[in-house]
This record gives sequence, structure tokens and C-alpha cells, in this order.
Amino acid sequence: MMQLMKRAGNGREPYFYGWVIVAVMAATGAVSMGMGSLNFGLFIKPMGDELGIGRAAFGWAQTARQGASSATSPLIGWLLDRYGSRVMLPVAALATGCALIGLAYVTSAWHLVVLFVVMGLVGMSGPGALVTTVPVLKWFVRNRGKAVAFVGLGIPIGALLFIPLTQVLINEIGWRGAWIVLAIIGIVVIVPLAAIFVRRQPEDVGLVPDGDLPEDSADGEGSRRLVEEVSWTVREAVRTTTLWRLVIVFSMVQLATGTVALHRIAAFMDRGMDPTLISFATAFDAVAAGGSTFLFGMLVRWIPARFLGGFGFSMLAGASVLTIYATNLPIMFVSMWIFGMGIGGMMFLNNFIWADYFGRGSVGGIRGLANPINLVVGGIGAPAAGYVRDWTGSYDPAWWVGVGLMSGAALLIVLTRAPRKE
Repeated sequence: MMQLMKRAGNGREPYFYGWVIVAVMAATGAVSMGMGSLNFGLFIKPMGDELGIGRAAFGWAQTARQGASSATSPLIGWLLDRYGSRVMLPVAALATGCALIGLAYVTSAWHLVVLFVVMGLVGMSGPGALVTTVPVLKWFVRNRGKAVAFVGLGIPIGALLFIPLTQVLINEIGWRGAWIVLAIIGIVVIVPLAAIFVRRQPEDVGLVPDGDLPEDSADGEGSRRLVEEVSWTVREAVRTTTLWRLVIVFSMVQLATGTVALHRIAAFMDRGMDPTLISFATAFDAVAAGGSTFLFGMLVRWIPARFLGGFGFSMLAGASVLTIYATNLPIMFVSMWIFGMGIGGMMFLNNFIWADYFGRGSVGGIRGLANPINLVVGGIGAPAAGYVRDWTGSYDPAWWVGVGLMSGAALLIVLTRAPRKE
């Protein structure tokens, strides 16, 4: 393996080991769809009905995971910059898997919240997790958008596999058995892949980003020169208004999507729609998200990321309006599709723009600094919407607030340019 990686760096072979990192992270993203992220909404109604838990409790579980992630993100970001995720990702997968098994034995709301805290502490809470996104940013500069795009393909693949599978498992063996099966799958797939194949950054194995040649190397036929980029330290980045604008943007969007993303599945069930069809629509949502992430990754060479982000946030706002008025299956499917496209845009922007604006040198630390604020603010949305529904019998007031936040974030990201370093 090491010889292959060495040959890849001299420009004479088309193989670059960074694409192995992309494949591993895409596979991890796919499996994470069944580890209490996108499929969590399918458990709300059966768990709530059996345990007598209100909708707000499930929102608090989501918030607890995000709050725990916010507490550990600075440390995880620093560790990723320094050591990579070769050890951290298997540990996160094991801890998350054990927490999922624990969910099979919960009997009250506080058990649910505690287990989601465990998942949050290890920083593996979905496709935007630091342990799965930062490594890819370290391996690419010129092809960073393409790499993020291909990682994003793991989301629709995972959704197509695990969302319907989750509903089938719930129907056949109950929600308790479903949690156990999904935990075992996640551990068996992620742990060996990460431990065997993941490396921190190309320089650790004698390579450079994108498989290019360093400036002092002899050119080989068809080779490319190393693309240099300006990297900011964490201390330098926090002194820019750009960083804090991005923090505000992602906080607004995560707060808004938190009011809709988790609860819409239960809301559709409340409206009498078939749970199996809703599970297919949820999978369709994730397919749209992955397709959008891939499309944005391919377009970012020609269209600035801030414009792509503004378009994605606008789609989220429009989809949320459709969700409010989705009283039949066709409108529900359309709302899911557009919402998924918007989520894909948000995921791409969050995974791409930090390295694009501040370089790859300290991207783990910079994202680790921003994540706590985004997660804490965003975590308010799910329980707030749950309380609104418990008190008023409708999610609509919370969802209209979300529409306003998404629209405001779309405008602000378009106005947020990359910083300039003297």
C-alpha cells in the first residue's frame, strides 16, 4: 500500500490515495444514515406511543446530542489537525453503536437523552461530523469540491438502504430490535474501514494534496504542479468578521432546520399518511440531499460557494412552506425532495467553505471553534417545535419562524465574501 501511495505522488500514476479516504468517508456517511441520524424520525411515533413520551422529549434528545458535540468539538477539531481520525473514527463508531444498543432498553425520556449525549460526545452525529469531513479537506485543494461531492454520494446510498430497512425492522421485530441490528451493522462496517485505510493528511505518507508535484520536483509527463493555498491559524481566523458571519449563517439555518427536519415525519403520520410511504419519502429526501451535494461540488469551480449556499437555503425555506401545507402524498414527496436538495446545499457549504476561506492547515480547529455555537443554537429548534406542538397541537408557528430564518441566512451568506490575508 505504501509503495502504491509513493508512486501516486510522482505524477506518473493516475492513482492518488486521497480517493481512498473519500471512499471510506462516503461509506461511513452511508452507514451513519442508519445510526440515529436521518432515520431517528421513524422511531418517534412507535417509541413515543409505547413509552408515553411527548414529542418535546425527542427534540431534547436531538438537542442533547448537539450540545454534547458542541462541548467536545474544539478538542476533536484540534485532535484531528494533530492526529487525524484513524483512531478517533473507530472509537466514535463503537461508542455510537453501544448507545444505539442502549436505546433498545430505554424506559423513560431521560434514558433517551443520556444516550444521545453519548453519541454527541464522540462527534459522530451525521454527515457533517468533524471526524468524517475534516480528513477529506486535508487531502485536497484543487479537487476539494469534487472530493466533497463524492463523499456526499454516501448519503443517498445510505438513505436508500437504511431508511426503508429501518421501517422494515420496526415493522418486523419492533423498534427495540431495530436499534440493535442497526448498531451492529454500523460497528462492523465503520471500525475496520477506518482503522485500516484512514491517514491524517498526504504529507504524512510522502504525498501532497491532489496527488500533485511539489514545486522542486521534476515534471513528469501529464503531471500537475502543487496548488498552494493560504492557511489561517485559529487565532487569525477569529479576528475576521467573515468567520463570525459564517457562524451566524449556519446557526440560523441549523436552528431553522431543527424545527422541521425531525418533526415533519411524525407530523405526516399525524395527518394519516402511511408510515412506510413516509419512510420512502425520507429516503428520497436523502437521495436529493446527496445529489445536491454532488451537483454543488461539481459547480463550485464556476459558481462561488456563497451563491450556491444562498440557493440551497432558499430551497429549504420553500420546502418548509410546502411542509406546512402538505396534506397529501404528492405534496409531501415534493416537500421532501426540495428540502433534501436544500439540506444537500447546506451540507456541502458547511463541509467546503471553511477550508475554502481559511485553508486546510487549521481547518479542524477552526471548525471545532465554530461548531459549538452552531450546534447549541441549532439544538434549540427541535425541542422548541416539540413544545409548540404539545401546547398548540400544531407545528406551524415554529415552522413559519424557521422559514424566516432560512430566508435571512440565504441573503447573509450571499453577502459574505472570503477574507483576505495580508
